[in-house]
Amino acid sequence: MTHRFPIKEIARQAGLGTATVDRVLNNRGNVSLQTQLRVSAAIEELQAQEAQLAARGRRLFFDFVVEAPTRFSHEVKAAAEAVLPQIGTAVCRPRFLLQEIMDEGEVVEALKRVTRRGSHGVCLKLRDTARIRDAVAMMTAAKIPVITLVTDIGDTDRLAYVGLDNAGAGRTAAYLIARTLGDMKGTILATRSHERFLGEEEREKAFVKALADQNPNLQIIAVQGGSGVDFETSRLLEQSIDDVHELSAVYSMGGGNHSILRTLDHYGLSAKIFVAHDLDRDNRELLLQRRIDYVLHHDLKMDMRNLFNRFLAWHGLTNGAENTPISTVQVMTPENIPTTGGPSQRAPFRGQET
Repeated sequence: MTHRFPIKEIARQAGLGTATVDRVLNNRGNVSLQTQLRVSAAIEELQAQEAQLAARGRRLFFDFVVEAPTRFSHEVKAAAEAVLPQIGTAVCRPRFLLQEIMDEGEVVEALKRVTRRGSHGVCLKLRDTARIRDAVAMMTAAKIPVITLVTDIGDTDRLAYVGLDNAGAGRTAAYLIARTLGDMKGTILATRSHERFLGEEEREKAFVKALADQNPNLQIIAVQGGSGVDFETSRLLEQSIDDVHELSAVYSMGGGNHSILRTLDHYGLSAKIFVAHDLDRDNRELLLQRRIDYVLHHDLKMDMRNLFNRFLAWHGLTNGAENTPISTVQVMTPENIPTTGGPSQRAPFRGQET
């Protein structure tokens, strides 16, 4: 039984005699299973107490580097700040670099600055490119733990991924659309914010495969780019749907849904079902207005708790689990999201008279 505590200390914690503890630790006879369990529990308790003592007064600085629309970055920052008061193990100080669009060079320079300055942990929501992978390798070589959020970065020694089960989300979107449309033929618009976000790529692959299995009559128009920002999203969308005369469904994997809807309205297109991602302020508004039908959501606060706990475990300040749980997708509708108003404030169904 591995431990680093004096026998007297273990005996005091377990409420046993030193001779009994000595027999357990050295695998001698005449020891009951219950006594062995009491000694094991005492060692675990001492390890936890040691971690708390080590952390007392300790300040840790964590860096968040996020490329995402402001509406989503705001949700990430708010979730991180909301869970910090619940972490009593150490004083955690987050530092945020949040931008809607960052070119590869900007990202690499930002990660170099973090490495030079030093950090107790870095959370990244970035594109998966060769230069960014190299920058992540530079950080991990400098003994800085890296966790990816929502979208992963492949072929790196990052500590963990936290966020949504992206493939599961893609399959869920396919299920909702296939159940709504049945066996009918039609055109599906599937949008991504950027081709290099691995999480959205995982969503799309799973979506395409599941939809083909459930309804092979549906044709998919894939649009990539725009970074979820209004103007760029509209411009790219206009280039792709100019010849589309009827639209059955929309699966928006990367945001920019106000822009998508405005562009569809301009072309006189109205989808029978619209599936989006993330319950940010924009999507909450569109969902309650019934402009979109479903939002595939996950608990960012839980992601942040998992993230900080994993960082603290890496520093030996908690007895955290080795595996970080992946968030399962939650299907949000106008009827099951928290609202401050009553039914009278909800928008009518599509086609319902007001």
